[in-house]
Amino acid sequence: MPPTHLSISAPLLSGRYLSFAEREEIALGRAQGRGVRDIARRLGRTPSTISRELRRNAATRSGGLEYRATTAQWHADRLARRPKVSKLAINDDLRRYVEDRLAGRIAMPDGTVIDGPRVAWTGRRHGRRQPRRWGRAWSPEQISHRLRSDFPEDRVMRISHEAIYQALYVQGRGGLRRELTACLRSGRALRLPRARQAGRGKSFVTSEIMISERPAEAADRAVPGHWEGDLIVGLQRSAIGTLVERTTRFTMLLHLPPLAGHGKSPRAKNGPATAGHGAEAVRDAIAQSIITLPRQLRRSLAWDQGAEMARHAELKILADLPVYFCDPHSPWQRGTNENTNGLLRQYFPKGTDLSLHGPDELEAVATALNGRPRKTLGWRTPAEALDELLRAAQTAGVATTG
Repeated sequence: MPPTHLSISAPLLSGRYLSFAEREEIALGRAQGRGVRDIARRLGRTPSTISRELRRNAATRSGGLEYRATTAQWHADRLARRPKVSKLAINDDLRRYVEDRLAGRIAMPDGTVIDGPRVAWTGRRHGRRQPRRWGRAWSPEQISHRLRSDFPEDRVMRISHEAIYQALYVQGRGGLRRELTACLRSGRALRLPRARQAGRGKSFVTSEIMISERPAEAADRAVPGHWEGDLIVGLQRSAIGTLVERTTRFTMLLHLPPLAGHGKSPRAKNGPATAGHGAEAVRDAIAQSIITLPRQLRRSLAWDQGAEMARHAELKILADLPVYFCDPHSPWQRGTNENTNGLLRQYFPKGTDLSLHGPDELEAVATALNGRPRKTLGWRTPAEALDELLRAAQTAGVATTG
């Protein structure tokens, strides 16, 4: 029987998959004694693709691994048939293993089971500040890889993490109960499409102002004047702005008081940012704080893609300070600022109202933080390191004038 893809009604193959013509070239190359890399180069494929093809779809009836194009195409068509029965639907031992690692009850070291909060399954993601179901809560990836350690000789006890996700989220895949999604770390009742996640960037962020375009001199901290910023948030949507200089670790705190009437009426959709950390308020607070520094200490500012930085273009004009944005979900690109925010939580714990602290209190906290000796600065304080830079800048200015 000819390969099914040669029939008149067969759909065209995607370039992602090997075609029958390519398999004929592979068979011819093997017969001529060519290596995997040579064949891959001739076909414009990766060597791993050719190696996997030879391993998966070779003919084994003769007792060896003889590669023939028609046999390989038959194997590929057979493996591509859909729908397939889920492994978890037909393998009870595998299903019990996965369910136990996802939702099995936790226990004390002596084996005493702890039930945790009783949370009813509503078919929706858990709400903010709501109890969550307790379970062992292994991720599907952890389960998938641990199976190889727990059952090294049993090839039946294998499943990919993607198959577990599909069993949880895709109707008809079967094998796992939908309510087990509550035991995933995200707790999502519906899976988030990758396309939607990739398109989450803000409209005011363009490729020209991404952190990858920031001057290379900022990376090794040798040149001062490159800053990192963020907001720390408390109760009632209160916030404090933080600015940290990468070379000296000098910290500046921004007072962002709520506007009159905040919290007294329901929040209006697309209404003014009454909490005090809207784009205009943050723009003005940064400009007023950083404009006091000489120009050579205002080279760049790195921020996440929060809406509070929507007026970054105006900030660049007001303070002569270029702003660069980090990639989504990449806090390590502002590592100095993230570390400083952790230190500030000693003074401004999570779950407290940050609007209670006035500008004098923020200045006192910043002074205390800048007065701590740092190992990375040779046990100098950030204030001392910044003072040295200011004196050096002043001396250089006098010498240039003279």
